[in-house]
Amino acid sequence: MCGIWALFGSDECLSVQCLSAMKIAHRGPDAFRFENVNGFTNCCFGFHRLAVVDQLYGMQPIRVKKFPYLWLCYNGEIYNFKQLQKQFEFDFQTLVDGEVILHLYNRGGIEQTASMLDGVFAFILLDTANRKVFLARDTYGVRPLFKVLTDDGFLGVCSEAKGLINLKHSTSLCSKVEPFLPGHYEVLDLKPSGKVASVELVKFHSCKDEPLHVACDTVEALPSGFDLETVKSNIRVLFENAVRKRLMAHRRIGCLLSGGLDSSLVAAVLLKLMKEININYPLQTFAIGMENSPDLLAARKVAAHIGSEHHEVILNTEEGIQAIEEVIFSLETYDITTIRASIGMYLVSRYIRKKTDSVVIFSGEGSDELTQGYIYFHKAPSPEEAAEESERLLKELYLFDVLRADRTTAAHGLELRVPFLDHRFTSYYLSLPAELRIPKNGIEKYLLRLSFEDSNLLPKEILWRPKEAFSDGIASVKKSWFSILQDYIDQQVDDLLLEKAAEKYPFNPPKTKESYYYRQIFEKHYSGRSSWLPHYWMPRWVKATDPSARTLKHYKSATQE
Repeated sequence: MCGIWALFGSDECLSVQCLSAMKIAHRGPDAFRFENVNGFTNCCFGFHRLAVVDQLYGMQPIRVKKFPYLWLCYNGEIYNFKQLQKQFEFDFQTLVDGEVILHLYNRGGIEQTASMLDGVFAFILLDTANRKVFLARDTYGVRPLFKVLTDDGFLGVCSEAKGLINLKHSTSLCSKVEPFLPGHYEVLDLKPSGKVASVELVKFHSCKDEPLHVACDTVEALPSGFDLETVKSNIRVLFENAVRKRLMAHRRIGCLLSGGLDSSLVAAVLLKLMKEININYPLQTFAIGMENSPDLLAARKVAAHIGSEHHEVILNTEEGIQAIEEVIFSLETYDITTIRASIGMYLVSRYIRKKTDSVVIFSGEGSDELTQGYIYFHKAPSPEEAAEESERLLKELYLFDVLRADRTTAAHGLELRVPFLDHRFTSYYLSLPAELRIPKNGIEKYLLRLSFEDSNLLPKEILWRPKEAFSDGIASVKKSWFSILQDYIDQQVDDLLLEKAAEKYPFNPPKTKESYYYRQIFEKHYSGRSSWLPHYWMPRWVKATDPSARTLKHYKSATQE
């Protein structure tokens, strides 16, 4: 996890512009470099480094003697770089996984490069010989990327929007800063003036498609067919493989553990594999919640079962409320459920940074979207509509859960690893018949649970524990975190302000005092940027006025039984 930043065709002094690059310094606390591009005095790269792989030669932009005309700035991890190096006999100059991007590009161009990378990434690749700039982002947008491109060809690119919004430019109105779409690459022409012109934006991978890099995966062809035993075995093999490849790190590995199915599975498989490869330190797991909250109690049970070195962070209501503004600044969103869930994750990440030496943090993001884990999937009209909804949620992850997971950890210089969003695992799961993937017997994620039932990885009561939203599970059963937030905010926002909310904020107007409060803070830091969130996250097929699972009838009936 790093922070990348680049400008092409700047009219303003670069020494002034580079102050914007410092807005993302939290993403790379180990080192910083600012470098001009030879022959293009108004083009430059900025890089904040978190040293996780090759601590000696890992600074960026990466340049190698073999390709002196290529400049690469990337944020991410390429898990199959060694397999690619072996298959194509690449001669590496460093131990950096990202160096493979330069070799792939030289061998087959940008389309093959983006398609063959098994990992999470956002990168800027400059080819001065052919006067091209390339931008690319992984399938689910696990690594963030924003850009701004003006009509006269000034381009700014950054890991977070906050590194672009204050850039200076000669035109009176700077074009809008926007997220770069996941699963896409863009080709831009670089003019002698240093300005650029967009040539094409190409979608190189869809979540349902088996990725091209399967050809050089460590797991070979899987048994075909949809009989239940074959499917369960394939799910276990691919998930274990997803965790195994993410063990690539020179820094200590830890794991977030809410006690829910997803993070518990990740932690259990992770610890098992760490033992297999003789990692000689205990796995640290981290839970956050109020005293005796459902998440804390469940996480404690999982940690005892798997044998991790477990840390509990007790959430103090006042501390959580005080963190709201810095959380919204970090997130760059005003989405209600994202902010609620981010507060706990932000505070536990702060604890990890201050109190431990774990830096590479595994987490369970992506499972709810992939395996139909949200409570409202029980109300899906048909298996086919449930499958469509699952794909929609995956495509929008970069606006919600993946955004939350990246920003809350990156704010404290941690690197996130999310095995549930492994390209091969997700494409296999989405290839299964829609009927197999829906909730069964009143239990969501039924197929995933069933696949691990005989593995003894987790206690049965955890494997079959009903869904708890992270922002709800960290609170007590008696009072949800969202209702605690609402009680506080009710005192902060006047009724009259809410009545006139649609006049003040015509796009995505706030409907509650809570959403109004978040929007006010967002506009304070990112005025006029409300289009970054196309719509609020809300359950479907139910008449929901609040995104919390605890407001849904299914949750109430389940907890009252």
